[in-house]
Amino acid sequence: MSVSADALRTHIDYNAWATRRLMDAVGELSREELGRDFGTADRSVLDTLVHVYAADRLWLGRIQGLPNPGFARFITSADRTLAVLQNDWPALLERWKQWGAGLAEEKALEPLTYSDLKGGARREALWQIVFHVVNHGTHHRGQVSGFLRTMGRVPPGLDLIVYYRELG
Repeated sequence: MSVSADALRTHIDYNAWATRRLMDAVGELSREELGRDFGTADRSVLDTLVHVYAADRLWLGRIQGLPNPGFARFITSADRTLAVLQNDWPALLERWKQWGAGLAEEKALEPLTYSDLKGGARREALWQIVFHVVNHGTHHRGQVSGFLRTMGRVPPGLDLIVYYRELG
């Protein structure tokens, strides 16, 4: 499959746009609402968002060749606050955009070799990793949107087509 670097940049931008919109909505929740257990794998709004933030950080580190933090350091206790998500996640998403801005066409198709959280060797095309990161975020933002609806709130529109429409 051939994927352009521009398509990857667009999806990286979408990921940041959708995350920002959802974080704006989540910022209105009480501490109790943020921590409400919905019985899912990541349990709550806060824990689900922390999971996505940590994964975004992990994958950027991988594509930049940083050392594998290992499973025990995937999510730290310091990550588990709304303040960290509101302050550090936008900066991380900006680093994703900066990385994407420098991405050459041929590099997008190249494989990346990295270690998974258990130390196993993995190898995937860079474009597949970027699409995975965006898809992973979309999946979990959808969960949080459902949590918001369950709490009687209206989540923001996060669909990719809404983003495209905003682009014009």
